[in-house]
Amino acid sequence: MSTENEGTAVPPAPSAPPVPVDAPAAPAPQAQAPQGPYGQDAQGQAPQGPQGRGASGDAGHPGASSSAPDPSWPPPPPPTAPYGDGGSGSGSGGWGSSYQQPAPKSGRGRGGLVAAVLVAALVAGGLGGGLGYVLAKDNDESTGSTTVSASANGGDVKRDPGTTAGVAAKALPSTVTIEAESTSGEGGTGTGFVFDKQGHIVTNNHVVADAVDGGKLTATFPTGKKYDAEVVGHAQGYDVAVIKLKDAPSDLNPLTLGDSDKVAVGDSTIAIGAPFGLSDTVTTGIISAKNRPVASSDGSGSQASYMSALQTDASINPGNSGGPLLDAQGNVIGINSAIQSTGNGGFGTGQSGSIGLGFAIPINQAKYVAQELIKNGKPVYAKIGASVSLDDSSDGAQITDQGAGGAAPVEPGGPAAKAGLKPGDVITKLDDRVIDSGPTLIGEIWTHQPGDKVTITYERGGKQHTVDVTLGSRVGDN
Repeated sequence: MSTENEGTAVPPAPSAPPVPVDAPAAPAPQAQAPQGPYGQDAQGQAPQGPQGRGASGDAGHPGASSSAPDPSWPPPPPPTAPYGDGGSGSGSGGWGSSYQQPAPKSGRGRGGLVAAVLVAALVAGGLGGGLGYVLAKDNDESTGSTTVSASANGGDVKRDPGTTAGVAAKALPSTVTIEAESTSGEGGTGTGFVFDKQGHIVTNNHVVADAVDGGKLTATFPTGKKYDAEVVGHAQGYDVAVIKLKDAPSDLNPLTLGDSDKVAVGDSTIAIGAPFGLSDTVTTGIISAKNRPVASSDGSGSQASYMSALQTDASINPGNSGGPLLDAQGNVIGINSAIQSTGNGGFGTGQSGSIGLGFAIPINQAKYVAQELIKNGKPVYAKIGASVSLDDSSDGAQITDQGAGGAAPVEPGGPAAKAGLKPGDVITKLDDRVIDSGPTLIGEIWTHQPGDKVTITYERGGKQHTVDVTLGSRVGDN
């Protein structure tokens, strides 16, 4: 996903149309991750086995398969594939790519031409108006007719709170444009929004990744007021991060969080961000799908992120990553994180742009993650304790026969083991959600919290079985 970021996309899951997913912009363009087999553990670990594909990878780049799954975390880099840009990054790939500000254009270029055309139009308009006045004056003097002048006051413009303009006016003061820079000077631009009055800002992990280890981080409000900030915690798997403003002002107004579980296809959406560095940009659309399995990478060779995303056609581009996706009442229902893209975009940056397929992390999940990061500084992931294949598939998520480094594919004493699951079992449903691949299973598990009880349907020996599983937990990305 690369509304903000771009990089290498993880191949799409069978349930979703194969498409390169980009992340909203952030760091500078990064090289695509080398191809290589990898697997993903349903508990957030990466098996060394068959290589899987992200649910939203590039249509033209199906994932390659490999042998032994690797339950270790982080998983090996996702397969190389053109990836759309989603947030702050740039480039042709996934949402982990960094953003590069387009070079300023010469006054003699297109901008200059447009300006010249406008000036000519204004001159012609003025000339026509003058001639019209002279003719009317002459006619009045000869015939005695009168002219009626139009009112110069069109009346007061009122915008109801529920209009897009009303929602934007209320939400914009609580959004920020984030600039992250590493110690080596690399970085990108993304977006975030005020989470609480203490100065915590929620955004994407890929937006702030460059500033995690001693880098520089700033957040700028629409008023132009800029604050230094620091990373409180970040979750690679969820692609969620929390930063905190230094010397935060006392008049912060946190955005109201909605209920992403109650969102319906067709609901209106409003996205706020800094596409291609253009801060405080507002776009609109609808929820075009729910529970879309999406796997994405920042293109830097790090492990992939997984989500059961809200899909929207609101325009999302590099630099939008981490920004709020709002409903018609102005409640945050998601965090803009990635986009599907067909290739390189314009503006001379090589960045991919929106084609109407954007993906947002549901706010119910993001809220839980943010609260854990603020409380503990580390993410907490739900898990079933079994490694699953990330191979292209439409039949389900198969528990691998071998874990990474000889580790057991089913964790001894873990949730899956207690439920009687074994290597070779193919998980086809989690509660009422159809599971068609390993990435889809991981994304669905991560919408839950440790301790939640779920019903898993699986196939073994040609027969279907159902079992209840109480999810375990894993702390941290490593």
